Amino acid sequence: MLDFIEVNTQSSIRIEDEKIIYADPLKIPSERHDADIILITHAHYDHYSADDIRKVMKDDTVIIYPKSMNEADDLGIDVRKVMPNEKFEVSGIEFETIPAYNKLKPFHPKSNGWVGYIINSKQNGRIYISGDTDVTAENQQVKCRIVMVAIGGHFTMNAQQAAGLVNTIKPEFAIPTHYGSIVGKPEDADVFSKNVDSGINVVIKLKQ
Repeated sequence: MLDFIEVNTQSSIRIEDEKIIYADPLKIPSERHDADIILITHAHYDHYSADDIRKVMKDDTVIIYPKSMNEADDLGIDVRKVMPNEKFEVSGIEFETIPAYNKLKPFHPKSNGWVGYIINSKQNGRIYISGDTDVTAENQQVKCRIVMVAIGGHFTMNAQQAAGLVNTIKPEFAIPTHYGSIVGKPEDADVFSKNVDSGINVVIKLKQ
């Protein structure tokens, strides 16, 4: 199910759609150089890894990341800087940015302008990648067919909170991310699954 999506570790995602899209590539096992588009949600080391970006990028890759970051300016590929609540198009694919932030914790301040992304795929519908975030007024309004949502707690929503967000936005499919290694336990996926409404398909993609 959803064979066109891979989750390598944390929130390291590969989507084989109209183009090859990576989000927050991390611990990429080999030199692939197949990325058409790379989405970076924010500057933390487990989401922005220049070494892993170099493993997947090619000469014509477009990398998209928050305007508050400048870490990727020198990678030598096409750079697009974005703000929350933007709509834009790259290589014929429509994207949207959704604010990603903590409401009480200090790790992801709203003022940083960090983001999650919606990919508006002609083949697979709207795909939402949450980034590192709490449940917020903005992400509760998201409409999508597929959501990839951080569940590990501490820096982000925990499994129960993430399930609550999923139940609010009611996608067809929900894929948990951001657990099982740096933060969160492998069993968090079970907690998430048990708390997601029965009409939503939970698909476990994270490689353990």
